[in-house]
Amino acid sequence: MDQLALLFVLLVGAVVSVPVGDRFGLPAPVLMTLLGMILALLEFVPNVDVPPDLILPLLLPPLLYAAVRRTSWRQFAANVRPIFLLAVALVFVTTLCVAVVAHAIVPGLPLAAAVALGALVAPPDPVAATAVAGQLGLPRRLVSILEGEGLFNDVTAIVLYHVAIAAAVSGSFHVGEAAFELVLSAVVAVVMGVALGWCANRLMDLLGDATLQIGLTLLVPYASYVLAEELHGSGVLAVLTTALFLAEYSTDADDVATRLAGHTFWDIVDTLVTGVAFGLIGLELHNAIRTASGRWGEMLGWAAAIVGVVVFVRLAWLLPATWLTKRLHAKRDVDEEIPTSWRETVVMWWSGMRGVASVALALAIPLTTDDGSAFPDRDEIVFIAFGVIMATLVLQGLTLPWLVRRLGVEADTEREKEFERSLAVRAAKAAKRRLKEIEAVEELPDELSEQMLRRALDIGVRISPDMGDEERREAHEKRVQRLKRVRRIQGEMLSAARHEVLAARSEPGADPEVVDRVLRHLDVRSLR
Repeated sequence: MDQLALLFVLLVGAVVSVPVGDRFGLPAPVLMTLLGMILALLEFVPNVDVPPDLILPLLLPPLLYAAVRRTSWRQFAANVRPIFLLAVALVFVTTLCVAVVAHAIVPGLPLAAAVALGALVAPPDPVAATAVAGQLGLPRRLVSILEGEGLFNDVTAIVLYHVAIAAAVSGSFHVGEAAFELVLSAVVAVVMGVALGWCANRLMDLLGDATLQIGLTLLVPYASYVLAEELHGSGVLAVLTTALFLAEYSTDADDVATRLAGHTFWDIVDTLVTGVAFGLIGLELHNAIRTASGRWGEMLGWAAAIVGVVVFVRLAWLLPATWLTKRLHAKRDVDEEIPTSWRETVVMWWSGMRGVASVALALAIPLTTDDGSAFPDRDEIVFIAFGVIMATLVLQGLTLPWLVRRLGVEADTEREKEFERSLAVRAAKAAKRRLKEIEAVEELPDELSEQMLRRALDIGVRISPDMGDEERREAHEKRVQRLKRVRRIQGEMLSAARHEVLAARSEPGADPEVVDRVLRHLDVRSLR
């Protein structure tokens, strides 16, 4: 099996893992990691030959962009305090604790290298957290915090990692320079992200065509990441800033085609890239086995100790941080989403899985230092990092569904339904206001005016049937049944038409472009 065949296997696995995970109640990223581990044990499967410095630029931009599409800037702003405590403060604390323990237990490990290890295992993976949390029906406030933590903690961890690697390679470290680099990296990333988001937004208006606009959205996160890195900024933060800017300012309420097609496109990208990313994590078992050859007991002991530190520090931090956030939340009139019970805090603790960023940073550790000597204990660092990733991702990922069910943590569906009803009312009122504006300038027949008014009310009832009175709900249900029957018959008619047109494609003298154009017209009619 060559590299291309291996990539194909991972892509097929990414698609298949979704329904399999749904069927057995397991997260698809965890299943892909297990698939990668199984492939790594097969002798005919080659080692992954991807340059370490390309893993983050290739995988992170589309994954981050897809994740940001599910949220908004205002949601981040409303939860800035809990996200800051997790994404910034907890990353610093975890890095420090891991560095101290690793420096103490691994013989000869320099402090700078230990800090690099701490930085690369500190950030929970945003893709794993959101994929798992979204599948389990957790309360929206927990999912929001996990998404915010996952998206922003990589920024902090990657900057710390680069500072530590620079210190280990050069043999010198200056606190002032490190702090300046951290601030400069963030400023450059935000400026670059906003500028590129503005330019992309203007360019989308010029393109007009939905296909070209969606194609541009695939290029934008890569451009944002690469340009920020070239200017010594944080590529991750730049992608987040660009994505948030576009989510806030590039949405056209009437651009239905682009919105529907874009949603489908990014679902596909998210599924495939996520599957490949976590499959690559499992395939790193190759390197772990090679590294630990003859030293399994010693290296497994180090890895277990660091796993214990990572897991314990997260719990020890979350308990007081959640309590403090609750106290501050109670004193302020803010719409902040926080855990409301110890059960939700425990679920947040167990959701701290490591993943793509940790693997990429571990593999990106230089082979040599500035003086030409080997990077200190590089193999040991990579093995420990792999152990932390496997323990948190596989163990926590497989047991999190059981823990959620055991603790009885579930989404507040009634609150979601209430919000849905309020949106339905607002939509119906907006339609009625627009109808009155039209009637003010156009003379509509009474019959048409009444019909349009009923349709305006039906807009809200179709979104949330509970908002109408009993008589209106019954009338709506009858119309729905009648509409279903009409659509079924029309669907069968259109199906016969499509089969006839498609059969013409094979006839002598048929122009495939004309056939496809007619078929596309029928397909659009089928969606109405």
